[in-house]
Amino acid sequence: MMIRSGPLETYRLALRTRATEIGQVLRLFGPRGWFVAALGTAGALVLIGIPAAIVDSPFFIRMIPTRPQDYVIWVVSAVLVGLIAGTYASRTPSTHEGKVFSGGMLSFLAVGCPICNKLVVVLLGTSGALTFFGPAQIYIGLASLGLLAWTFSLRAGSVVAACPVPSR
Repeated sequence: MMIRSGPLETYRLALRTRATEIGQVLRLFGPRGWFVAALGTAGALVLIGIPAAIVDSPFFIRMIPTRPQDYVIWVVSAVLVGLIAGTYASRTPSTHEGKVFSGGMLSFLAVGCPICNKLVVVLLGTSGALTFFGPAQIYIGLASLGLLAWTFSLRAGSVVAACPVPSR
């Protein structure tokens, strides 16, 4: 029998370990954790959706129509932020807050109107915002989702290390 080893097998083992930790942390949530996760998701939907003008409001008007990718990135980001918030309901040590904030900001940039973003227009101009920033938003969105997923994975590891789930 040959034992496989190497970088690919190490990566597979780490991925399986993270998936197990995520499953364990979701079992640890309980009613309080799920309530905080739902509240965090709703808060993220509002905090990203209104300024990015995905949600109609009298405060902001979107100059360019919302694309399907904007809705997907917006909802998945909000769910990940909610799940991360739910991990904080378990009274474990706080870490990785910077990644949550960075992922949330990238999500906002990814779903916002390119010409409504004043900073982008100042730096690139209106035509530059449409030509360069608009097409790059999908990659910014994927980066934000990756950062939020990584944060949730790290947070799950912290929670499981602080209060391990008993095995059956």
